Amino acid sequence: MSLELFNQLEQRVTDTVEALEMMKLENETLRNENTQLKQEHEEWERRLSALLTKFDEDPS
Repeated sequence: MSLELFNQLEQRVTDTVEALEMMKLENETLRNENTQLKQEHEEWERRLSALLTKFDEDPS
């Protein structure tokens, strides 16, 4: 294998590793965002349920 081919391979491996690291960071960010959105969704469901319960309560 020529030195030039080896250098090209090394660069591709380096680029791939860097891309994987970036994807890991993005994945972690998206996981955190997803967790936050799930919590917000649960809060909205809880509040909506409380409001619907007030409508269903007997006024007497």
